[in-house]
Amino acid sequence: MIAAVLALALAGAPAQLKVRLTQPDGGQVVALPLEQYVAGVLGGESGVFRSEEALKAQAVAARTYALRLRGRHSSEGFDFCATTHCQRVNLGAVTPRLQSAAEETAGELLWFEGQLAFASYSGDCGGKTEDARAVWPNLVAPYLASHPDPYCARSGATTWRWIASGHQIAAALARSNLRAPHDIERIVISSRTAAGRARTLSLSGDGQQVQISAGSFRLALGRGIGWDTLHNDLYEVALEGGRFVFQGSGAGHGVGLCQRGAEQMGVDGRSYREILAFYYPGTAVGLTARGLDWHRFGGESITVLATQADWGRAVLADSERLARALAERTRLALPASIEIRIYPDVDTFRNATGEPGWVAARTAGARIHLQPVSVLRRRGVLDNTLRHELIHVLIEHRARPGLPVWFREGLADYFEHPAGGSASSLNPDEAGIRQREDAARARRANAEAARRVTALVNRFGEATVLSWLDRGLPPEAR
Repeated sequence: MIAAVLALALAGAPAQLKVRLTQPDGGQVVALPLEQYVAGVLGGESGVFRSEEALKAQAVAARTYALRLRGRHSSEGFDFCATTHCQRVNLGAVTPRLQSAAEETAGELLWFEGQLAFASYSGDCGGKTEDARAVWPNLVAPYLASHPDPYCARSGATTWRWIASGHQIAAALARSNLRAPHDIERIVISSRTAAGRARTLSLSGDGQQVQISAGSFRLALGRGIGWDTLHNDLYEVALEGGRFVFQGSGAGHGVGLCQRGAEQMGVDGRSYREILAFYYPGTAVGLTARGLDWHRFGGESITVLATQADWGRAVLADSERLARALAERTRLALPASIEIRIYPDVDTFRNATGEPGWVAARTAGARIHLQPVSVLRRRGVLDNTLRHELIHVLIEHRARPGLPVWFREGLADYFEHPAGGSASSLNPDEAGIRQREDAARARRANAEAARRVTALVNRFGEATVLSWLDRGLPPEAR
């Protein structure tokens, strides 16, 4: 179903989603073109974003979520409801700005190993995203592992407080047919998730003790008392003056994209692709994901995936040789496992990575995405490209989060071929390296970064400059 919908979208006929609207949008089931639906979700879920890049990241996540879960209400005759059970849709709140965010990312989806990603998101993760398995135990999604979110934390914690009596809580649980003491006298968080959210609660009273999942507890309170009770499961609970006081931070389940953190990333100048890469690591933004017949070739520390066997064997031999030489030259440790993916044609490379055709390769962590070997050989850059990307793998394996892109890129260029001359700018064109609209500007920015790093090496020594990978840049190098 997903492939068929996507094929129609690429051919120019917009995919239609059947949505049961809520008031004031009419309350009826309507068929919405995909991008109109995405704009409606932006109106319902993220109309307060200031950052255009955060808004576009939300658009890609919402679109992917919709196509991944299309038909969840099929037994009722429509694809999605317009509430938070699916995605909140508010067509009346759609503005030209929100429509533009949907149109500028039209058709773009998040992919993981050829499949649509489960692109969940929430309002505020409280400084640490949640592991998907804590919410959906049967979901296999390595890109949704719990990790710290310094952007959400830096934007300032959203705190909340809710107070209720044990009798009120017991009555709400009973209305949801959940077993609990008739008069709850004590509530203890008996287990937490990896991110610190409550997983199970122990309720005591009337001479009995009952274990209940924190998620079921929160939903029962929402249904029975009101949804402005527990904002999420990241809280502490205490008994004060005969009533239970819940104090927490954040809002929502915390899995995937954190809207508060994404907003901060956008304000910091991060692109929507960088935002998506942070919250869904290992995924790729693209228009299509073809069913590629990969051949796997394994070496000592490198695995190559290629659709043509001769490409895979050749690249594996060359990359193993280069990796050993580069590790010795740079004195940087190789990761335990490096993966190189060689795409069969430029279009597939572009769709899988989101990079333009003039970018020869893309490295994310220990995974290298490579344009077709035939193309790189024809340009005479295959060996240089492999060397450059392997250096990046070594650098990224050691680099601390937040290290400037100009320094990482300049260091890679330095080890590939030290630049002559002196740096002409004290403020490297960081945006020029990140952007993908102007190839000439990117080349100039990379060359300037290489000269800057070379100048730093000449001044402080190579060993000192390398130590900045995990220590961070000192003031005199910024």
